[in-house]
Amino acid sequence: MKSKFKGFSVSAGRYKLKAKGILQPTARSAQYTVEVIYHLNGAPEVSVLDPVLQESANGEAIPHIYPGKKLCLYRPKYGEFKSSDLLADTILPWASLWLYHYENWHATGEWMGGGEHPNSKSNSN
Repeated sequence: MKSKFKGFSVSAGRYKLKAKGILQPTARSAQYTVEVIYHLNGAPEVSVLDPVLQESANGEAIPHIYPGKKLCLYRPKYGEFKSSDLLADTILPWASLWLYHYENWHATGEWMGGGEHPNSKSNSN
């Protein structure tokens, strides 16, 4: 992970990995401090620590997010992430892409990142 995301600090314990660093989806984007917590054979949990994620200007809830403001990055029921996948090749790029769509959602009012989520009005891919 450190070779692809140089600014990330990584610590590992018994069956758990924690990574923290900065993602910036585009050169004009904000810099986001994110944290990934991964328990072996579990689902990686990605949180944005700073800046705090905000609902839209008209009060609409942030789309594609789990309770605790954990990012919804992939569809577990389709096996899009496997324990054999490298976080640096999947979860961190997906988190950066999610942040790109989050910024566009704030600019346009429309989530253009596709995906599906149980709480969304339409489940498009």
